[in-house]
Amino acid sequence: MPTVGTHGNHGTRRSDVSTELDRTPELERLLRERIVILDGAMGTMIQTYKLDEAAFRGERFKDWPRDLKGNNDLLNLTQPQIIQTIHRQYLEAGADIIETNTFNSTTISLADYQLEPFARELNVAGARQARGAADAVMAAQRGRVCFVAGALGPTSKTASLSPDVHNAAFRAITFDQLTEAYYEQTRGLLEGGVDILLVETVFDSLNSKAALFAINKCFDELAAACR
Repeated sequence: MPTVGTHGNHGTRRSDVSTELDRTPELERLLRERIVILDGAMGTMIQTYKLDEAAFRGERFKDWPRDLKGNNDLLNLTQPQIIQTIHRQYLEAGADIIETNTFNSTTISLADYQLEPFARELNVAGARQARGAADAVMAAQRGRVCFVAGALGPTSKTASLSPDVHNAAFRAITFDQLTEAYYEQTRGLLEGGVDILLVETVFDSLNSKAALFAINKCFDELAAACR
C-alpha cells in the first residue's frame, strides 16, 4: 500500500492498492517515534565514479546515436552495481528511506536522449535496484526496516510558463501529456516494488498536480483490478 508524498508540499495518502509487502504500518510507527531520515543526493555520488561516455552506454547502448553521458538514470540498466552500492551506502550511513534513481525517467525528460521507449523499464529497474539494497540491509540487520521511495522528477518542461518570451500563451507541454508520462512512471515504480511515491523537486505546481493526478488514476485502476 504505497504512501504518496511531495517535496516542498509534504503530505501522505494511503491507497487500497495491494503490493508485495505493505510496510505502511512500520513507516507510520517510525514516524510517531522519531525523525525519519531520507537519503541524500544521487548525482553527486555518481560523479565520484568519474564515469565516461562508454561507461554510461554499457554494452547495450554502445551504438546509441546520441551522447548518453550525464543520463544518470540510464545507469540503472548499464551500471546497476554502482547504483545499488550508492543506495547501500546511504542505508549504512543511517538513512531510513532511499529514493530511486529515476528523477528523469519520464518520456518527457528522456526525449533529450531519444530514450522515450525505455521509460517504463528504467523505472522498474530503478525501483528494483533500491529495493535490492534495502532488502540486503534488512537481511543483514535484523529488526531494521528500510523503505524505498519512488522518485518522480519535475520533467524538463513546465506547464505553467511559456519558454517563448515573445508568446506568453505558448506552452511546451500540456497537462494531459504530463499526466500520461507520470502515469507510465508510476506504473513502473510500483512494478519495481517501491513503498512510497515521492513527487520530487516541485518547481511548477501544475506539473506536480499532473503527477498527483496520474498517481491517483493509477491507484484507482489498480484497486479496481483487485476487486
